[in-house]
Amino acid sequence: MKTTDRIRIGIMTILTTTLPAAMGSAQERVTIANGILEGTSNTGIRVFKGIPFAAPPVGDLRWRPPQPPGNWSGVRKADKFGPRAMQRPIFGDMNFRSDGMSEDCLYLNVWTPATSGREKLPVLVYFYGGGFVAGDGSEPRYDGESMARKGIVAVTVNYRLGVFGFFAHPELTQESPQRASGNYGLLDQHAALEWVRQNIAAFGGNPKRVTIAGESAGSISVSAQMASPLSKGLIAGAIGESGSILGALSAVPLAEGEQSGIRFAATLGRDDAPSLAALRALSADKLLEATAQPGIPWFRPTVDGYFFPKDPADIYAAGEQARVPLLAGSNSEEMGYAAILGREKPTVENYRQALQRLYPGKANEVFTLYPAANETEVMDAARDLAGDRFISHSTWKWIDLSTKTGRRPTYYYLYARPRPPMRPEMGNAVPGLAGGVKRDPESVASQQPQPRGAVHSAEIEYALGNLDSNKVYAWTPDDYAVSRVMQEYFANFIKTGNPNGPALPRWSKFSRGQRLILDVHTRAERQNVRARYEFLDQFK
Repeated sequence: MKTTDRIRIGIMTILTTTLPAAMGSAQERVTIANGILEGTSNTGIRVFKGIPFAAPPVGDLRWRPPQPPGNWSGVRKADKFGPRAMQRPIFGDMNFRSDGMSEDCLYLNVWTPATSGREKLPVLVYFYGGGFVAGDGSEPRYDGESMARKGIVAVTVNYRLGVFGFFAHPELTQESPQRASGNYGLLDQHAALEWVRQNIAAFGGNPKRVTIAGESAGSISVSAQMASPLSKGLIAGAIGESGSILGALSAVPLAEGEQSGIRFAATLGRDDAPSLAALRALSADKLLEATAQPGIPWFRPTVDGYFFPKDPADIYAAGEQARVPLLAGSNSEEMGYAAILGREKPTVENYRQALQRLYPGKANEVFTLYPAANETEVMDAARDLAGDRFISHSTWKWIDLSTKTGRRPTYYYLYARPRPPMRPEMGNAVPGLAGGVKRDPESVASQQPQPRGAVHSAEIEYALGNLDSNKVYAWTPDDYAVSRVMQEYFANFIKTGNPNGPALPRWSKFSRGQRLILDVHTRAERQNVRARYEFLDQFK
């Protein structure tokens, strides 16, 4: 930092503590590296929203690593969420409180119970899910107030999505000093972690006690940040809810990502593919619209030689990831049985035929691992297989490799509490992945199989203490009890690296062959899925 900047920040610090109350409470102001922020307070929790942690990634900064944010003079209001990243309404039930949508999206939010910068509280940094194509740090299910009431400084982070966050191209690789392209969304998350290290003490947080967490693509992001040499020194613990880079949205070789980028660019020109300069000159809306065309590839992380010096699986196998405590698990119905059976009835015969189509020559082996003797068991077995193929196997692979090579405690769970029925006033609606609903005038809801377990993303509000933010479901005392237990485990882990605490069922380490079943009757059991997942390893 320049001397003039130090003097300016010093003057602002003095003003922050001496301005009269009529100009804003000093308790609601903090001074960070870029200037003074003024947030809001809610019964003891101070909230700072829409804090820029990087320069707007627009114009010539599109498809470049995030750059440092600019300084500001005076007091910057931090009382509303920033814009969400560019995204199509793929998950139409997501609920946003963001200030619109924009390519200028690199903002984060802080909830803190601290009244000064001297408290050194543990920190939670949460990355949202949404398949790297949707989501936002403003979603109510991620709200940090409940965690702050547990004595934790909570942070939610925005990052670039889709073509804006994961577009690789030979010209981008060539212009990069690191000869890398395609991982801009992950680099955004890394920049946020750097921001936390530099600034979180001003909010009463301990920069040496930062736990990163996320669900689905957010969980995949956590495993990615653990694997990257850029971030592994910035975190003290990790929580993953459903998914890892070791199989779910896994990183592809850079050359493969570049070819996908070339094919996408070709769809934007009438004759020749546009140059990189022309692509950067396109409006964000036009780029986003182009991703909706049939046949457009899903933009994925790349093994770029920079963020990922080699394949993440090799990094974990070699024990080169961040060696920090890890708590991870998945849900009992990450995917429904229809993903295996299609529209066929759940008979044993139809199930065996589906296995033969999916695993020619190995169907009997799969049936032994996922057995069923009647229609009820078929629904459960096919559900388990579908969830494993989708995301549960990658979650297990992450915690298994971390246990073998990470030399730190690991804790594994299965979340099994189904959501309760929707409130009667929701009428004819279909439950959605984000905890909201999709209206269904054609009564498709009555045609879809009812969930037989905890669906993908169902645990988020429970884990973060945010059931009341979701007005869709008729929460029961049992749901609140499950939430209290799960949130307490998470809070303990964030504080100490160990989820156990008074009045909680004992959670043994994964190395002892245990997993915790999170439900109304939370209990430990011997994990019996290794044979399934070691079989599935051959198909990754």
